[in-house]
Amino acid sequence: MKPKLIIGNKNYSTWSLRAWLLLRESGIDFDEQRICLDQESTASEIAALNAGKTVPVLQLDDLTVWDTLAIAETVAERWPERNLWPEDADIRAHARSICAEMHAGFPVLRECMPMNCRAMGREVPLPDALTDEIDRVIAIWSDCHRRFSGKGGWLFGHFSVADAMYAPVVLRFRTYGIKVPESAGFYPHRLLESEAMQDWLAAAECEVEVIEREEKGR
Repeated sequence: MKPKLIIGNKNYSTWSLRAWLLLRESGIDFDEQRICLDQESTASEIAALNAGKTVPVLQLDDLTVWDTLAIAETVAERWPERNLWPEDADIRAHARSICAEMHAGFPVLRECMPMNCRAMGREVPLPDALTDEIDRVIAIWSDCHRRFSGKGGWLFGHFSVADAMYAPVVLRFRTYGIKVPESAGFYPHRLLESEAMQDWLAAAECEVEVIEREEKGR
């Protein structure tokens, strides 16, 4: 059976994007099911699939995996030929560190700049706490570009879990007009040129649902 990935709205769901992009960019064939978020039936629909009541959810035969980082690790193990972590142990440890930092951190960025694929030219206040988190992301991208990216354009040369984890931030910066210096701009350009990313954005444009709490910076 093909893997099945259950996701939320493509316009808003950052964690769904991470898991979806990981599978799509890796060339792994999968079925997709979308559950519309912020509806009366949302919680019950997700709970029927995942006791944790979150999306994304990956179904592999009789196995159910939830949480994006757990999905990423499972996919990397099931499809080792996709090289979703860097081969070098030290570089792989660095990649895992920045993925874990994104997974657990950046609360102000998440709150103040929600992902909104359909929106462009939004402006939001930039308090010091938000600026600090933006600067940290840019520092991570710049460091990866300088040390690891080579000619591939991805954070570690070829597409990896790290690229999927930071993809929603690229879209946040795009929506709210955050300027990225040349030292860090290689990865955002590479991501936005991806056919998979373009397909996600096109699907997000076609969605009609509006989640008001995610509509910031009008």
